[in-house]
Amino acid sequence: MSTFVSTVAVKWVEGTLMTGADSRGKTIVIGNQGDGSVEMVGVKPSDLLLLAAASCSTYDIVTILAKQKEPVEKFDVVCTGEQMKVPPNQFTKIHLHYIVKGKVNAEKLSRAIHLSEEKYCSVLATLRDLVITSSDFEIIA
Repeated sequence: MSTFVSTVAVKWVEGTLMTGADSRGKTIVIGNQGDGSVEMVGVKPSDLLLLAAASCSTYDIVTILAKQKEPVEKFDVVCTGEQMKVPPNQFTKIHLHYIVKGKVNAEKLSRAIHLSEEKYCSVLATLRDLVITSSDFEIIA
């Protein structure tokens, strides 16, 4: 089996504030400034996992639907993660709720979601044996 490597980088700024750069150099602010007592100015690190799951599956689904010439006008995902209350606060459940606007065929959307979640999304494939994942969708005409 062949593989490829992606490398990301995190740079500490101060307190618990960091910047992260993806494998192509695109940056994001992570954490909070100062001693941690102030409001978060960047993305919460654990939320990055939920964002990764939602964006990875969105990428797949909209690509599949575009190839099928489905009339997607808007595509949103609300991803909810349930975490343990004690450290390390690992995720136990992740739910993706897909909200699609347009006259999209529900059967084709359901199939695209299934293909993403079971075959194409690297993030969900990585989490599959560790976290209970579920999803549903709604179509808004």
